[in-house]
Amino acid sequence: MHLQGCFRRNVTVVTIYASLGEEALCHSLNETEVTTVICAQKELKTLVGISGQLDSVKRVICMDDDIPSEASSVEHGWIVTSFANVEKLGRENPVDADLPHPADVAVIMYTSGSTGLPKGVMMTHANVLATVSAVMTIVPDLGRNDTYLAYLPMAHILELAAENLIAACGSAIGYGSPLTLTDTSNKIKKGTKGDATVLKPSLMAAVPAILDRVRDGVFKKVNATGGLSKKLFNLAYARRLQAVNGSWLGAWGLEKALWDFLVFRKVRAILGGRIRFILSGGAPLSGDTQRFINICLGAPIGQGYGLTETCAGGTFSDVDDTSVGRVGPPLPCSFIKLIDWPEGGYLTKDSPMPRGEIVIGGPNVTLGYFTLHELTSVSFMLKVDEKGMRWFYSGDIGRFHSDGCLEIIDRKKDIVKLQHGEYVSLGKVEAALSVSPFVDNIMLHADPIYNYCVALVVVSPSTLEDWASSKGIAYSNLSELCKREDTMKEVHASLVKEGKKARLEKFEIPAKIELLPEPWTPESGLVTAALKLKREAIRKAFHEVLLKLYA
Repeated sequence: MHLQGCFRRNVTVVTIYASLGEEALCHSLNETEVTTVICAQKELKTLVGISGQLDSVKRVICMDDDIPSEASSVEHGWIVTSFANVEKLGRENPVDADLPHPADVAVIMYTSGSTGLPKGVMMTHANVLATVSAVMTIVPDLGRNDTYLAYLPMAHILELAAENLIAACGSAIGYGSPLTLTDTSNKIKKGTKGDATVLKPSLMAAVPAILDRVRDGVFKKVNATGGLSKKLFNLAYARRLQAVNGSWLGAWGLEKALWDFLVFRKVRAILGGRIRFILSGGAPLSGDTQRFINICLGAPIGQGYGLTETCAGGTFSDVDDTSVGRVGPPLPCSFIKLIDWPEGGYLTKDSPMPRGEIVIGGPNVTLGYFTLHELTSVSFMLKVDEKGMRWFYSGDIGRFHSDGCLEIIDRKKDIVKLQHGEYVSLGKVEAALSVSPFVDNIMLHADPIYNYCVALVVVSPSTLEDWASSKGIAYSNLSELCKREDTMKEVHASLVKEGKKARLEKFEIPAKIELLPEPWTPESGLVTAALKLKREAIRKAFHEVLLKLYA
């Protein structure tokens, strides 16, 4: 609502993650000379703490009616009001629209800051429109009958693009949060319903970490139930998997309807039972999770690839594409080419597929980084080429399949060369190992002076506790259980198993691991709001642990 209101009056919106930390928050607000801040009560308390460091803020609009007394003090030099008062003011003083031009800056979106201070990406109204109009041609029958469940922060480009798309199509939006998504989510009171159960959405956007949690939750419930229910689920899943792979056509007809009725409708109820399409983006989705969601929810997952710098535009898989691990062909608004990266061994002349750094062009490519002209000149082609195209150099490595679909296979920043010259792709290995039921989160660490990798593993408490119970192991708390040698061996064996299944090389599988009982959250500063790893922050926080693993 706020976003559309600002767009209507040609007011540039600055989006900042609430979890960035005080230094990043001050940097972002001062750099863009923000005069009006819209936030909730919790964020307002953070603003009060840094008010002396803010140069330009004059007004704060609090979404909650209950404004903390310390926030309204005149010493901060700002006026604080509730959103209800702003709505009342608008009704009493209507103004005409001041519609923007295509080249006007719509949003300055600060990246989640996985490395260093966040960078402000400048998006024009033409950029936003390019991506939205392109996706409208891909997802069939978008319209007033759809309901979209929004639970990602608007400061994430995937969510901003999705909500603008839904508004353009006239669909309804329901707002939730990652911690209240399902009936079993962390912040749902026992006996009450989660956001998806209440809203019954037909459309969702998701980052892989959320879909991994849905998959893990289903498996845990199935294993906990046991008996005939577990056997039925495993049989149904195996038959549907055969059907998808083309080795058992009978599972598509009456048998499919039978399994849907007996088994999968209960799984679909987790997300409300009406999901017809899920868009996954933000990071690579594991093939196992993609296939699981396809089968159990009976809805296609459209994997997309894009970046904040390309206004989420890039590629988008076709609705009827049943392959996994790929992100589809270029969107109608995007042009994509690969360029050689000899240092990493990726060349466009490689066989059987051309490989290289992904470069994206088109009307969705943004203007660059706010005030960071040097960085903009490195990542963007500042001047249009002979065809009038602007290009963005992504730093991601991809390969093109013969049917024109792109597959993301690496990232330049994530590649580390070991002592004997072997290259390790940290993100690729983490995606493969995160399938282990013992893993809630994992960060692989590779040091060029050694010939092996190590890993920090945030454990899945329920899986580890179930294993300990089955072995008759007594322990006082999760931290104690994580330190046991037999626990380490069990989790490491699981990682080795998943690594072999994913055909990882021996040097890619961590030789040593450390088990961590506490989850990594945006509030801890160890992952972004989109749940991506903040590698440097994690390395600093667990510096001593990593030294011990290499000792």
